[in-house]
Amino acid sequence: MYEESSSAALTTAIDDVASSTMASSSSYDGLDGGFYFQYAVVVIGVVGTAANALVLYAMVASKQHKKQLLIFNQNAFDLCSSLLLVITYTVKLCNINYTGTLGYWLCMFFGSQNLFWCSVIGSTINLLSITIERYVKVVHPNQSKKVLRKWVRWSAAAFAWIAGIVYQMALVFSTSIVIDGVCYGYAIWKSETAALVHGLWNVVSFYVIVLFIFVFCYGKILVVIRRQARVMAVHSGPGSSTSQTQSSQIQSNVVKTMILVSAFYVIAWTPGYIYYLLAHPHHFKSDLIITTDYVSTFLGFFYISANPFMP
Repeated sequence: MYEESSSAALTTAIDDVASSTMASSSSYDGLDGGFYFQYAVVVIGVVGTAANALVLYAMVASKQHKKQLLIFNQNAFDLCSSLLLVITYTVKLCNINYTGTLGYWLCMFFGSQNLFWCSVIGSTINLLSITIERYVKVVHPNQSKKVLRKWVRWSAAAFAWIAGIVYQMALVFSTSIVIDGVCYGYAIWKSETAALVHGLWNVVSFYVIVLFIFVFCYGKILVVIRRQARVMAVHSGPGSSTSQTQSSQIQSNVVKTMILVSAFYVIAWTPGYIYYLLAHPHHFKSDLIITTDYVSTFLGFFYISANPFMP
């Protein structure tokens, strides 16, 4: 009896998803911006891929990838995200009919943007690792020598990849489905409550907590840097150490760059997370909502591709 009711509920949910998504798809296709938006995303991805590849090459050539492991890992994430963005939206533009085994796997990995979001989530986790690393290094310099060992950095870099892949894969394979050759990503939930709980958890985990860590860590860092600048100004003189001054300047520049990247992250992803929370788990039902999705998605993609151009 329970299995019959569960099966009936699932069938009803699938029918609702199919009907609502077909209606929204017609609205989506009717917008001229939708077609050009996808091409614009591909262009953004190509530019981001080339820029991040150049940054990674420069870091390897200068051997900075060994000294700045987490920053190198961040650029590797951005390169993967940009490349996967190009592949994912190229697949979308091809209007593939997701039939058979190949169609199912294409849906799970590309039609649902699974691989792309694996990289984006991993990038967010890695960005938090960089923030915490800088916080410990600047605010607690004595303890940093004991805490920030090589194996800790490697573990943080590996965790970002593993956590992003495991979370996203589990989410997509449990909530996505192929019906009559059409890929429905993140569409099948046990209940609207489950979908809402996940939406709240996602926003809190990858936006609210991230924002709190950014503000707390970089707020403390700025206080320490200003204090150090005042002390150096008082004690600076003809016999002051030039190498120490240069080292402090380099560290200050790295921190300023990371603050800029973090602030850019918050600005670019805020509309997307607000939209995600409001629309989750409902499907697109109006041109206004679809346009909002375009804008929020474009800002997020622009953030990924623009990171290499940060000073």
